[in-house]
Amino acid sequence: MQLYLLRPKPRAPGDDPWKPWYDKCFGFVIAAESVADARQLAHKSAGDENRGNFLGKMIANTQSPWLDEKYTSCRVLQPSETPEVIIRDFHAA
Repeated sequence: MQLYLLRPKPRAPGDDPWKPWYDKCFGFVIAAESVADARQLAHKSAGDENRGNFLGKMIANTQSPWLDEKYTSCRVLQPSETPEVIIRDFHAA
């Protein structure tokens, strides 16, 4: 089992599952056997970024951004010799 860090990638205007920013997940640290398993767990735990629309208007060309490399990165977390914050996902209104 490995730890995976999943984060959104920069998005093009008009194709952004994280607009508007509220009620969305912006990162995961997941224990899984593979990248595919980690992405599937993130997808199942997602917020409204999986909807692909907002108030009836399409905001993204996907309803599964955590499964799609175009929208999200997924990398194995490696031990570090330096203390570091792995993820601080803060969004103020």
